Amino acid sequence: MGSDTPLQIDFTSGAVAHRMRFGGGRGQDLPKAVGMKQGRNPFVVDATAGLGRDAFLLASLGARVTMIERSAPVHELLQDALHRAAPDLPEIIGRMTLVFGDARELLPTLRPDVVLVDPMHPARGNSALVKRDMRQIREIVGPDHDALELMRAALAAATNRVVLKWPRRAADMDGLRKPSHQIIGKSTRYDVFMV
Repeated sequence: MGSDTPLQIDFTSGAVAHRMRFGGGRGQDLPKAVGMKQGRNPFVVDATAGLGRDAFLLASLGARVTMIERSAPVHELLQDALHRAAPDLPEIIGRMTLVFGDARELLPTLRPDVVLVDPMHPARGNSALVKRDMRQIREIVGPDHDALELMRAALAAATNRVVLKWPRRAADMDGLRKPSHQIIGKSTRYDVFMV
């Protein structure tokens, strides 16, 4: 695949399908961060849907997930991916709802148990490139200059917790209180804010 290959989201094959089948289920960092233990299936709002991978993983494990996407091109890609996956994965796709709009405005109307926020991450300090699809989505949506506002809206809306997905070695987001706890992976950390 060349760098000019159009971005496509696919929930039925590739890395997403592999993660669903062999990723470790609820033992993975993200399900632990959102509180999917002892059979709990929270109502999660993915406030920055992006490629939809995190929402799909959580839905595949039983969570009901509403994805919010404010970029019209990315929303279209997600709509197409959900439509194509529905015949093969009806139960999982049935737990996923896609909404177009600004999460800061929509969150107060949803009353989720958990809000997942995965804003565009700060530029890397090393020379390694991020994966092609992440570079493509960054070109489409640009930086998230309002990530702190979104976190504040998430903290006001969630009934149980807010999870900030952030690069492992990145500095804390300025203006945000310390998380209740963190789950730290190889390259990503989940800052968990209990509310």
